Amino acid sequence: MSKPTANAAAPLRVWTVLELLRWTTRHFQQGGIDSARLDAELLLAHALGCDRLHLYVDYEKPVAEAERARFRELVRARAGQRVPVSILLGRREFWSLSLEVSQDVLTPRPETETLVAALLDAYPERDAEFSVLDVGTGSGAIALAIAHERPTARITASDVSPAALAVAQRNADALGCADRVRLLEGSWFEPVAAELAAGVRFDAVVSNPPYVGRREAATLPPELRHEPELALFGGEDGTDALRALAADVAGVLAPSGFAAFELDPRQADAVAGWLAAAGLGEIVIHRDATRRPRVVSARRPGP
Repeated sequence: MSKPTANAAAPLRVWTVLELLRWTTRHFQQGGIDSARLDAELLLAHALGCDRLHLYVDYEKPVAEAERARFRELVRARAGQRVPVSILLGRREFWSLSLEVSQDVLTPRPETETLVAALLDAYPERDAEFSVLDVGTGSGAIALAIAHERPTARITASDVSPAALAVAQRNADALGCADRVRLLEGSWFEPVAAELAAGVRFDAVVSNPPYVGRREAATLPPELRHEPELALFGGEDGTDALRALAADVAGVLAPSGFAAFELDPRQADAVAGWLAAAGLGEIVIHRDATRRPRVVSARRPGP
């Protein structure tokens, strides 16, 4: 995508949409980016201010220098610095909701929709009235997906990061859910400690906690360097947060209350055991779209 030197014998090259897509796809493939074509399409559509469909409607359209310059910077960041496309675009779709994302939050992944689905299955009626605590909300993806599907649910979402909560607040505002999702700052169950001391309990607790082992850091995709370590690493083996949540969640739940945690597939059996040891029952391991164990749920015994 370099700019040829202008002279009488060699006029400036005109780049079309299709030529830019082909060149960038090859460039990304050579750099080891698996989703090369998709990334090229998303970045070019962003640079041109259109959607992906219009790239193929106007595939022979010449791309102006100013637009190529914007696209060139995005390509350099993606290929050279391995910045995730979601961060370059500043947005990510989750549960069919368009969410703002940044380097202050973990980019919502498709597998996290397994956690949302588990909670909705536990409370299948759309007008069900129940209280939910989303621990470590990040961008607010889980809390806002629940709010979208269960408009009468009372949702509290917490995070230790003020910057993450600011992103979650903007997402709640944009989706019209700000009056139904309460955001609190603090670590794990600390933000609701006073309520718990007063006898308040939640009908459901969900969390996508940090569950990557720090000892695996050197083997992770380079894109993860651009996401907050606090949201990724759960100690040396990745289980610190999951152990703490499993040990304490029974005291946060109302009788018959439901808990569900996302995890690494290799951690599912261990987390199921910790929940059982904490006195919870009806333990279920939920599989994601690739059929890998992704969420463990359980219930506190009823009265």
